[in-house]
Amino acid sequence: MVKILVFLGNPTREYALTRHNVGWMVADHLYPDLAWKEKHKGLFAQTEILKLLKPLTYMNESGRSVRAACDFYHVAVDELLVVHDDLELDFGTIRLQKGGGLQGHNGLKSLKQHLCSDQFIRLRIGIGRPKHGSVSSFVLQRFTKEEEIALPLLFKLIKDMLLDCNSNLPATKTLV
Repeated sequence: MVKILVFLGNPTREYALTRHNVGWMVADHLYPDLAWKEKHKGLFAQTEILKLLKPLTYMNESGRSVRAACDFYHVAVDELLVVHDDLELDFGTIRLQKGGGLQGHNGLKSLKQHLCSDQFIRLRIGIGRPKHGSVSSFVLQRFTKEEEIALPLLFKLIKDMLLDCNSNLPATKTLV
């Protein structure tokens, strides 16, 4: 059973609406009324049944924050659900799975390094690959206008998938 939802992103305003920050965008959209407080090297909030964490350590060091929260609350790796961007999935596709390859994602690499495992549940949010140019530039760019218009529908799809996350692995959904 999931005990901590982790939303990957970068903490500064300049990255707020970029593809790499879609994890944070999901948190802000799904939990707009929660009181987020600095704790465990991140922004922390709590619902009746879940703890929520947005690491403040920048993407490449996310594992430090997640490890601190797991240690404090005695949460096992398989009780984590990590929400993150994914280049390997087209925009509008989300996939829920346990473990899996890291696909060069530095935030996931940091989690694996600090948790000594990659067996956490992942909600992969497709951002697509750039047709040309560097991947590092692409992930730090804002979504296109068309993608921004579709984001609220994508967030609804994500919310529905998260409600089923304990009983429905693996799962894939796509915006039509």
